[in-house]
Amino acid sequence: MRGKAVMIQGTASYVGKTTIVAALCRILSKAGLKVAPFKAQNMSLNSYVTPDGKEISRAQALQAFAAGVEPRVEMNPILLKPKGRMVSQVVLMGEPYRDISAGDYYSEFALNSGIHVVEKSLNSLLSEFEVVIIEGAGSPAEINLYQHEITNMRVARLADAPVFLVADIERGGVFASIVGTISLLEPNDRERVKGVIINKFRGDPSVLEPGLKKLEELTGKPVLGVVPYVENLDLPWEDSVSLDDLKGGESSGFNVAVIRLPFISNFTDILPLIAAGMHVYQVRSSNRLRNPDIVIIPGTKNTIHDLKWLKRERFDKEILRLRRNGVPIIGICGGYQILGKKLVDPHGIEGGIAGEELEGLGLLDVETRFSSYTKRTSRVTAEVLVGGPLLGQSVGKRIRAYEIHMGETRPGSDKCPFRIFPDNGPGAKAHYDGAISSDGLVFGSYLHGLFDDGTITRALLDYLNQKKGRRKVEGIGEERASIEKTWEGSLDLFCTTLCSSVDIERILEFAQIRTRRIRGSWKSSG
Repeated sequence: MRGKAVMIQGTASYVGKTTIVAALCRILSKAGLKVAPFKAQNMSLNSYVTPDGKEISRAQALQAFAAGVEPRVEMNPILLKPKGRMVSQVVLMGEPYRDISAGDYYSEFALNSGIHVVEKSLNSLLSEFEVVIIEGAGSPAEINLYQHEITNMRVARLADAPVFLVADIERGGVFASIVGTISLLEPNDRERVKGVIINKFRGDPSVLEPGLKKLEELTGKPVLGVVPYVENLDLPWEDSVSLDDLKGGESSGFNVAVIRLPFISNFTDILPLIAAGMHVYQVRSSNRLRNPDIVIIPGTKNTIHDLKWLKRERFDKEILRLRRNGVPIIGICGGYQILGKKLVDPHGIEGGIAGEELEGLGLLDVETRFSSYTKRTSRVTAEVLVGGPLLGQSVGKRIRAYEIHMGETRPGSDKCPFRIFPDNGPGAKAHYDGAISSDGLVFGSYLHGLFDDGTITRALLDYLNQKKGRRKVEGIGEERASIEKTWEGSLDLFCTTLCSSVDIERILEFAQIRTRRIRGSWKSSG
């Protein structure tokens, strides 16, 4: 039998669709239903590697985790990764497909190859799962794109799904955004919207009552709940808007400066450092770099562009000054490439200019070449091989991580700090990763999730405490539970909040989903 579908759309991006979908996946899964998430097209620079080595948005990976199933490409068949100049890389069914402009995406791809892949993936999930919770993208009322979009109302029609509209009250204008969104929909699509959820409310709900009644009169749609703002949810970020809300920890007394590259990607790498009590802050201007305890150059979707930006903004001068003063420098993925001596782009794959060669920061003896439009994506186990001041406490230990990168980096005289054992791929062989300077204070690696299990984080904290003549602070930087365990606690908190504030039974009634009563019966996994 074909499964049932529920669709969560929003009045805009960043209104909480992702978290609400994840919570619904978890709640219905705990109620005994076989549930899967789905988002036809996602634009995000935070991605995840599935068990079979495919690339999807990290948001759908979180939702799959919430549903208790393995992430797979059908849950996010199209991933767009912005590269600048109004161009994005299209990752199709987990593989790099092509770079495409916004105009060509809608005129050539969306309603041709795109919608066929979307429909096939959606049908695959509906044939296997009892319930598919679908997340829309941005707003369904973008009237300039209405006839070309393949991720909102067109998907709702394919799935015959009732739609529930989420709006963020924290950013203001919530009533106008709801009324405006619904009024701009075509009549049949307007009818498909069955209710409204107001998210991120701070204050007394009774103050909203007159507005909610008027809203229902104007739209003819019931308000199914007002979700309170939930503080300190430790869940992976989806897009760079989240970086603007970055609040680093303070308890360790150590300052970690993260260079805010224009095309920063997989920036969830830094979240475990915050959890360990480090004060992590993003730096957009080189004159704010000052004197941090550690500098991190994170991943980027466009290494060539961001290297040029670093030099134009004089970050190279400041980073070299800090290096001379003994400040540790860490590069992750694109940041690792930037730390090397040279970047070569013979076919214009990365930077768009064929034959381009750029000098890197020269802090590591490596050279990166972008020779083909291929990408390494794999889950891995990495063994720490080389110690020195930064990694000394972790030598011989193994960590879980993943690789997502284009370009091949050739090592020179610097040693490789990691030996990599891929989890996926027929005949996959161990290889070496990264480079570390002779004094051990600069290292780079392609490994995302480097700090997730606490091993490397604790080694960094031990080094910094020793450098400043401090004793180790108990309880900070200890071996953490897996990142999934951290997600679990936050998901349970949000699920409890959602169950107490939203009429989930009514949502299920609209979708003709039969299950035991949800409200009052939700129990966390703890």
